[in-house]
Amino acid sequence: MVRHVIAPVEELPPGTRKFLTIDERPIAIFNIKGEFFGLLNRCPHQGAALCEGPLIGLAQSSDPGEIEYTKLGEIIRCPWHGWEFDIRTGQSYCDPRRFRARAYPVNVEPGSAVVKGPYVAETLAVSVESDYVVVDL
Repeated sequence: MVRHVIAPVEELPPGTRKFLTIDERPIAIFNIKGEFFGLLNRCPHQGAALCEGPLIGLAQSSDPGEIEYTKLGEIIRCPWHGWEFDIRTGQSYCDPRRFRARAYPVNVEPGSAVVKGPYVAETLAVSVESDYVVVDL
């Protein structure tokens, strides 16, 4: 597993999200009340840019006529069909057994740990063959 430094914590205040592409995967990083979560920016239903949807809460009811609104700002609604997913786990509230958005672990680490790595720069094998320099991709 290769670690990727996303941003300084100050650039992602609570309630914000950051979009990026890592290894050709569209990912969004969310700051939910000071905790960070990563989610694949693709709805497992029909492939919409899931993380561009609105952040909402979860409406639950244990008795008729009584609605409790929880997890404010922790649920994302797909902009295409309104399917809802928990940002913390990727769980779908429409069909939790069949659909789950891919969640990625996100950590906050001190700058001293980031400076040390282990980060790997992309390298290419180079060889000299007669009069030609050849790069292997």
